[in-house]
Amino acid sequence: MIKPAALSPTLDLLRFNTCGSVDDGKSTLIGRLLYDSKSLMEDQLEALERSADITGGGQINLANLTDGLRAEREQGITIDVAYRYFATPRRKFIIADTPGHIQYTRNMVTGASAANLSIVLVDARLGVIEQSRRHTCLASLLRIPHLVVAINKMDLVGWSEARFNEIRVEFEQFLPRLGIQDVKFIPISALLGDNVVDASVHTPWYPGPTLLHHLETVHIGSDWNLNGFRLPVQWVNRPHHPTDPRLHDFRGFSGQIAGGIVRTGQKVTVLPGGQSTTVKEIWTYDGPVPEAFCPQSVTLRLEHDIDVSRGHLIIGPDHLPGGSSDLRANVCWMHSRPLQAGRKYWLKHTTQSVQAVVTAINHRLDISTLEPEPAPAGLALNDIGEIRLHTAKPLFFDGYETNRLTGSFILIEQGTHATVAAGMLLPPTEVVRPDTTDFVI
Repeated sequence: MIKPAALSPTLDLLRFNTCGSVDDGKSTLIGRLLYDSKSLMEDQLEALERSADITGGGQINLANLTDGLRAEREQGITIDVAYRYFATPRRKFIIADTPGHIQYTRNMVTGASAANLSIVLVDARLGVIEQSRRHTCLASLLRIPHLVVAINKMDLVGWSEARFNEIRVEFEQFLPRLGIQDVKFIPISALLGDNVVDASVHTPWYPGPTLLHHLETVHIGSDWNLNGFRLPVQWVNRPHHPTDPRLHDFRGFSGQIAGGIVRTGQKVTVLPGGQSTTVKEIWTYDGPVPEAFCPQSVTLRLEHDIDVSRGHLIIGPDHLPGGSSDLRANVCWMHSRPLQAGRKYWLKHTTQSVQAVVTAINHRLDISTLEPEPAPAGLALNDIGEIRLHTAKPLFFDGYETNRLTGSFILIEQGTHATVAAGMLLPPTEVVRPDTTDFVI
């Protein structure tokens, strides 16, 4: 079998996450979205009714749709990342409900790493607090293209336009420093449903769309990098099907396209070897196609029988990646044991893992001021900072701001195999110069 698992078409699927401080209403907002958009099954509604006794009062708690752990329901907080799926006639959605407590910042990074859009909830009574800044900063570091600032619990401040504008101005004072371009401010009440799915009669001063309408219509077609073809090879496909003549002596290279567009007849180069050839066939789950693009999963057949294996990178002739063993990256530290220079880890990048050593910690980011603190002794749990790494062999990569798939990595502790950091590579200083001559048998 040569067909990889199919992905939903990019333009029809929006991935988004909710974040904010504790008790800002993230889980309730998702429950309201699912409830008011008629995306719940009868058994889910029955389960909500049965779980009403956990929170007391005998009333349905919409937060229970995502707060699946008993500890979450008892404490009224989100601990783990919860994923929910729903669809409207306009678009499909994957929601990641991420924790608000500072203790679980690493969980927020995990849930938001693949998001097209991030919803930062702000309690209208409290305004912008440290966690609001922290999660907005993380959304910027993760290069999430679209941001919604949902100012929640507007009913508790009397639907005050002045309070809404006050919070908006405070946000806009630090947003330019983060480089986030597409930002939408929406006044809502997740508990009552105002401006979530249906427009509110309480905010005649707000002329913008409801939250769901914005999610349905925000343009995400340009979110993926389509400049510079990248295919990290996940496995070599040798099906040897006994009855299908197309699969006789079939040898293809499977993986998820991490950037750009590939077409049959296109010249490609395989790294690290630097040998060039052309694309003979492109296979998807539905069979051969003339072209494919990021983030589709494909199997490529090449014109020449060259050495390609898992961890290799197939690239196009334009927009070449960087190649180096010395790397600079922003990381979010996820382990209780602090990061210190000189420690060795496994670095997993695309489809390969290499040994790496942290050679320096350049700075730690102060979330309150958004200023770097130079030369810290280490990075503690949930800290964000810039580090330098040296790998056992060169990596071929793009800067994270250019390509989120080839510019990201994780660090894994040797021995325990615990994931200790999520990293975002800074732009390379040099690009690779592969052999420009065609492959000759």
